[in-house]
Amino acid sequence: MPPLLVPAPEGLFCAEGGFHVDPRVPVPLAVVTHAHADHATPGCRRYLCAAASLPLLAHRLGPEAVLEGVAYGERRMLSGAMVSFHPAGHILGSAQVRIEGTGTVWVVTGDYKRESDPTCAPFEIVRCDVLVTEASYALPIFRWDDPREVLRDIHAWWIGNAQKASVLFCYVLGKAQRILAGLLEFTERPVYVHGAIEPLTALYRAAGARMLPTLPVAETQKGRPFAGELILAPITARGLPWMKRFGDFESAFASGSMRIRGQRRRRAFDRGFALSDHADWPGILRTVSETGARQVLATHGHRDALARYLREQGVEAGAIGTVQPSDPEGD
Repeated sequence: MPPLLVPAPEGLFCAEGGFHVDPRVPVPLAVVTHAHADHATPGCRRYLCAAASLPLLAHRLGPEAVLEGVAYGERRMLSGAMVSFHPAGHILGSAQVRIEGTGTVWVVTGDYKRESDPTCAPFEIVRCDVLVTEASYALPIFRWDDPREVLRDIHAWWIGNAQKASVLFCYVLGKAQRILAGLLEFTERPVYVHGAIEPLTALYRAAGARMLPTLPVAETQKGRPFAGELILAPITARGLPWMKRFGDFESAFASGSMRIRGQRRRRAFDRGFALSDHADWPGILRTVSETGARQVLATHGHRDALARYLREQGVEAGAIGTVQPSDPEGD
């Protein structure tokens, strides 16, 4: 029996369904797991996604994109394959893709995490024959602390900088909103945000996410002091003239990469917070076990290391697709 998904230059291709999953270049039909730019390529003729992802994809792909959303769990027949979307717990609207073909069921996780996040639906275990799992942080060193405690540390860092601004770099879609939601437990103070973050945060609010109030930096009075304030900004703003308005500040980065010893120092941040929207090593192994998959195919990140470990444990495993950059969007 031929595999249900095969790697192609455009991305993972399902011949039975006539579609690509998260293609890297424009294709006739893209089945998209979520709205991060490294998964949602502009220019495709049609897109199919989880309904909760529609507003974010429309914002990122523009008004010309032909988008169709399907409720979580609803089945859709695409040629000879049955497709459904299931929560991935990565960001708002993120989904695993279940594909049922001739005599087999495959699940493509997309990006996912197992920790709680009030801004999106929690990860759902989907039983399958073949699991295609991301491996962005698939090494034993990556083990996430309780996210509530990490957010408590972020709040303590902010409050401790009464005489300086606290500039926290984070990814604009998913991570920023998770931080704004998590900090609600500790404060009701507003947070200043970069212009790239505000419109996405507004879409989260429209979807019902509860977060701290936000104030766009661009709309603040010129010369206003920012001492004692928290500012969320994309990493791309670092070193730009935009930063000069904050005067004396401390910088920090919220990312799973901060788990690597010495990473904060090498990247010259005052603080590093290991808060990731991807599964850690125990989370990936737990997912492999709970899905009951007889075969596991790892993609992105440390895919070869994960496949080798699983084979040593007696699991049929290999790698599929391309290696994702080590600092993926939304990590």
